[in-house]
Amino acid sequence: MTDDLYTRIRAARRVATPWSGDRTRGITAGRLDELLERWADGYDWREHEQRVGGYPWQPVTAGGIELRVIHQRAADPGAPVVVLLHGWPDSVLRFERVLPLLTDLHVVVPALPGFPFAPPLTEPGMSANRVAAVVAEALAELGYPRYTLSGGDVGGTVAEIIAAEHPDRVAALHLTNVAPQRALTADPAKLAPDAAAYLARTGQWFRAEGGYIAEQSTRPNTLAVALGDSPAGLAAWIVEKLEAWSDAGAFTIDDLLTWVSAYWFTGTIGTSFASYTEPATMPGRLDTPTVLSVFPRDTKPEPRSYAEAFLNVREYVEHDAGGHFAAWENPDAYVRDLRRAVEVGA
Repeated sequence: MTDDLYTRIRAARRVATPWSGDRTRGITAGRLDELLERWADGYDWREHEQRVGGYPWQPVTAGGIELRVIHQRAADPGAPVVVLLHGWPDSVLRFERVLPLLTDLHVVVPALPGFPFAPPLTEPGMSANRVAAVVAEALAELGYPRYTLSGGDVGGTVAEIIAAEHPDRVAALHLTNVAPQRALTADPAKLAPDAAAYLARTGQWFRAEGGYIAEQSTRPNTLAVALGDSPAGLAAWIVEKLEAWSDAGAFTIDDLLTWVSAYWFTGTIGTSFASYTEPATMPGRLDTPTVLSVFPRDTKPEPRSYAEAFLNVREYVEHDAGGHFAAWENPDAYVRDLRRAVEVGA
């Protein structure tokens, strides 16, 4: 498979536009050339594949499908349990830097259905609600009756749904954002003034930056062909988001290529769109104690008043650095807030 990748990269057709040097119009031609040259010459996927394969993976049958999870056990059988839920366009790799900081806790990191390192997704219907049901059942199969859920993006949405469906199991939430689906039904007239203003800014963000959401949610088949057949297209699509939604310098070029390669070699870019294509039904306001970590380079950092309309916010922690992939970008801060959530839920 690597030979096929190198052949495709070297044969990639460069497509020029009048905006090829403008970062506000997407990845620049120069940056894409840099990525492709490194990917074809000097980057070693096997090294990274071996590292990821060395994690304590465990298969769990839940909800009629097989879920694969990284299951890092603490020495103390009675240690608290934390569940780390990734988003898009990433994978369990989001949490690599926090795993060494959590050895005193039981840690479960599911490869969400349809994403890299998960078994192939072959059927429709894998909405965030179904993912939540599968993850909750898997945790029960692992013998964990109570836990703290942590994540953002798709993972944050899944966490909110699990907390609503199983309030007896979820001790606390640690989130980096409020589920974005809530903005679609929120009534500005019922929000605090700064929360209503935030909702308006969110609408502006969707109009200016959310084109990828429209395509992934409405025409997943078409986009899957374009990205699944072209490593250049896949790299452009994913790296644009990784770099735009994070602090400058958060990823080395090999980091970027590893996150992109995870999608390429598992063939999951199309199935990762399921959480966009399959509509989610969001719960009402949650009573679960919540710690909300707010990172300045995230896509849509919420004010506390907006979060409190939907969540029982016990702590609202604003950080000076980090973005959408905070567990990777700022792992120490992420873990401090996660531990706050564990304490709040104790």
